[in-house]
Amino acid sequence: MNIEGRERLAIPGPAGVLEAIAHEAEGAAQPLYGIVCHPHPLYGGTMDNKVVYTVARALQTSGIATLRFNFRGVGASAGTYDEGAGETQDAAAVADFGASRWPDRRLILAGFSFGAFVALRLALARDAARLITVAPPVGRLDFSELHAPPCPWLVVQGDADDVVDPNAVIAWVKRQEPTPELKVVPGVGHFFHGHLAELRDAVIETLRSG
Repeated sequence: MNIEGRERLAIPGPAGVLEAIAHEAEGAAQPLYGIVCHPHPLYGGTMDNKVVYTVARALQTSGIATLRFNFRGVGASAGTYDEGAGETQDAAAVADFGASRWPDRRLILAGFSFGAFVALRLALARDAARLITVAPPVGRLDFSELHAPPCPWLVVQGDADDVVDPNAVIAWVKRQEPTPELKVVPGVGHFFHGHLAELRDAVIETLRSG
């Protein structure tokens, strides 16, 4: 652990070791921990993606410890890409590690793009306290079997997304029961260039709302 409460980890995963970073909460810790899932492994997605980092920082400054990690085959993580199924198992292994590290805290799941798909899949299998998905890739991955989990859920979507069709995301969100909280950010593309502060504020606001 360094002076900033940041620790590099090697977490056992189903396909081998997963590279991860734990960061303790800032200020008074809430009885929660979060894991943040990164974008598509085959298109340069890593745990150091700026959207992933921004979401993790929003959690940390809200008193929530976090784990960022590289999916199988990314960075120093073992294994190879597995079309979302294996990556969901990776996220589950990281969630299990977090439960052991912080045994009295509940899980928050978060993800960006491909990571949003994985986070939603895991939220349907776990007793998560909250789900946060940024630019979920509706229309690019198979969401047909996915539905709203039984926990508060925030979806953040830019209306100028050049990777994911924002209209498809908005229509999909409105079909969910219960309907997630939807934050549409005007003029924002997929990677939130120049608008990370708005993403951070949306996450912090939903956490404050209880």
